[in-house]
Amino acid sequence: REQPIFTTRAHVFQIDPSTKKNWVPASKQAVTVSYFYDVTRNSYRIISVDGAKVIINSTITPNMTFTKTSQKFGQWADSRANTVFGLGFSSEQQLTKVACSFHSTTRYTFGNTRFLENGKTIIHFDQESGCETPSSTQASSVNGTDDEKASHAGPADTQLKSENDKLKIALTQSAANVKKWEIELQTLRESNARLTTALQESAASVEQWKKQFSICRDENDRLRHKIDELEEQCSEINREKEKNTQLKHRIEELESELREKETELKDLRKQSEIIPQLMSECEYVSEKLEAAERDNQNLEDKVRSLKTDIEESKYRQRHLKVELKNFLEVLDGKIDDLHDFRRGLSKLGTDN
Repeated sequence: REQPIFTTRAHVFQIDPSTKKNWVPASKQAVTVSYFYDVTRNSYRIISVDGAKVIINSTITPNMTFTKTSQKFGQWADSRANTVFGLGFSSEQQLTKVACSFHSTTRYTFGNTRFLENGKTIIHFDQESGCETPSSTQASSVNGTDDEKASHAGPADTQLKSENDKLKIALTQSAANVKKWEIELQTLRESNARLTTALQESAASVEQWKKQFSICRDENDRLRHKIDELEEQCSEINREKEKNTQLKHRIEELESELREKETELKDLRKQSEIIPQLMSECEYVSEKLEAAERDNQNLEDKVRSLKTDIEESKYRQRHLKVELKNFLEVLDGKIDDLHDFRRGLSKLGTDN
């Protein structure tokens, strides 16, 4: 009953049911996406199969809208499947083809305007919408052809045929509407069942989320405490780094001093090589010093004896001075006596 209108390839995505924001890939690679028309139900359907898995089975309804979100990506919401489908194409032309099919389907099929020729839609390119739309001109020509064919029959047959066609169209539309309503009712029941199950699961998961929240809060407190400990350890590590830096500077200073001491030690080792010579010279000097000390002792003894002689000579000198003084006094007396004697002799000579 379904006739393929066109087929393309695209990457299929579905909206994340938990966040309703992120896209979840439904296929690992580009898959075939087909656009079908059901003549019996007068409905359109998009189908995509990846191997044995049905990825898309979306029946087009009047309230559906295909939205272009970029040059190569479009999306539409399927209330029956309770999800949002997204298609990523390799070119903008493929995206435009799917968007125009949506546009034509929702605008002309569900607007009770169908133009068929041999079971296919007669369409042309509408410059205002940028899509191919059903052509009333071609449909008129087709209907004109049918009218020309019917003009050969009588007026009564023409009227009966027209009424019969109207009844067939009404019957087809009513049957299609009944099936469509049955499908929508079944979809609503399934959606209600899924919503009930989801509500029960969400009610059951509330307690689990509460427990997980409590566990996460305890874990958060533990992690905060751990972070405080790590920060304290980091501060201690920084202090240790500062100490290590100071120790490195001190070690460098000590190494520099050690090199200086090694240099001094080398010098001392070089000097130690001449220590035996210095020791022999020291012994020689010690012997000379002992001899000098002995000579000095002898000289001190001589000095003491000379001092004694000097004291004795001083004493004799003082005694001689006293005796000389006495002698001089006696001499002076004698000289005076001699003068007196001379004066006496002179006087005697004068008298004589």
